[in-house]
Amino acid sequence: MASQPDCLFCKIVAGEVPATVVRETAHTVAFRDINPQAPTHVLVIPREHHRNAGELAAADPSLAAAVLIEAAKVAADEGIDESGYRVVFNTGAGAGQSVFHVHAHVLGGRGLSWPPG
Repeated sequence: MASQPDCLFCKIVAGEVPATVVRETAHTVAFRDINPQAPTHVLVIPREHHRNAGELAAADPSLAAAVLIEAAKVAADEGIDESGYRVVFNTGAGAGQSVFHVHAHVLGGRGLSWPPG
């Protein structure tokens, strides 16, 4: 799907909005979350605009896999692959999605008990 002119993450992909990029591939961009919820909090997004994880998986399963592969590489780069990390896709406003361009949160660097709290 083509980029959306009003999408914050499409603007990051295009270089119109600054971000602290930690990894890039031909298909994905990974950057630090501006409101981190853990010592490591990196977002992995496809360069191509898809509204949420379900839509991405249905439209392009190989791109969905690329996002997950990059999430694992981010965890390795950040040194949290052995201690453990969480990959989260919020889908829909009711689940906390605030930017409607699919993104995986890679969280780690501290204990992440479940359920939270």
